[in-house]
Amino acid sequence: MTAHLFKENAPDDMDAAIAQIPVIDFGPYFAGEDGALEALADEVRHACETIGFLYIKNHGVPQDLIDRAFEESKRFHALPLTEKRKLKLDQYNVGYLEMNTSMQAHSTVHKATKPNQNESFFVTHDRPADHPDRAAGKPLRGGNYWPDGLPGFRDGVMAYFKAVHDLGQRMLPAFAAALGMPADHFTTLFSDENHATLRMLHYPPTKLEDNDFGAGPHTDNSFLTILARSEVPGLAIRLPSGEWVTPPLIDGTFLVNLGNIMRRMSNNRFLSTPHGVIVDGDQDRYSIAYFHSPNPYRTIEVLPTCVDGENPPKYESALYADLIMEFFSANYFHQKKHGETEIKNRY
Repeated sequence: MTAHLFKENAPDDMDAAIAQIPVIDFGPYFAGEDGALEALADEVRHACETIGFLYIKNHGVPQDLIDRAFEESKRFHALPLTEKRKLKLDQYNVGYLEMNTSMQAHSTVHKATKPNQNESFFVTHDRPADHPDRAAGKPLRGGNYWPDGLPGFRDGVMAYFKAVHDLGQRMLPAFAAALGMPADHFTTLFSDENHATLRMLHYPPTKLEDNDFGAGPHTDNSFLTILARSEVPGLAIRLPSGEWVTPPLIDGTFLVNLGNIMRRMSNNRFLSTPHGVIVDGDQDRYSIAYFHSPNPYRTIEVLPTCVDGENPPKYESALYADLIMEFFSANYFHQKKHGETEIKNRY
């Protein structure tokens, strides 16, 4: 059955296949040790060119902050549906997305025929109502929605958001160096409140039928994704060989993957690896994905270190906001046709 795509294409030796996903220590670089950035860039480059996923350790985000984020996610998803619907996802994908309202239609990995079996709560920068961009209704520059009756929820969620956002910013020099660019190359691209989204996912116990997925096979539309997972398994990633592996939890690490923007900027040199989720059982599964991407109003271009006479740019320059809205329009039912008007013509 298609719903068991991951199992049908599992490697004969799962442990050996999983071992291809490196565990990379960011600690020496974050501590400012001499030569650490160059050594780290070599490890990151190899991971990005060969598999597109890596575990990172010594990342600096306290475990108690991660634990609290999961507790806050569970508190939110335990609310009655009527309460969650008051925070309905807006046109810029901030707020609550209920079950059966998203599909990986944009995916080139697998033909989705059914909605994803998960519900999500999306959070971004917590801009106040009088923030100039929010007050002006500028696309992709809104604020958050918060539930009533959950004291401490906002503080807990935003503490985690800030921690992983800061981690994403601190990681950028390693990826710049891995691509042969100056360490500060991405600074301007990610300045002035870059596009940052925290997605708190809940996969309820589900008896899967044909072509059902918790999240259908897809690639992310981010620059990079920082993923925290609970102990309930479900994630699968597709190796370049076409085999699907189920990466285990490794204490003290985040699982990081590259998205389509990294692939685009590297001219397909770095991989945006397909992955998905299948949860078939009687346990609730929770995960928290943080998507770190450029400022929506910056132009995305192929890097000069990734082109030459025999390998010209495969992508035209594009405003990141337009790429986001195209992705939203394809994948979320409430967004259909929303991305057809290019934002660059209005700002």
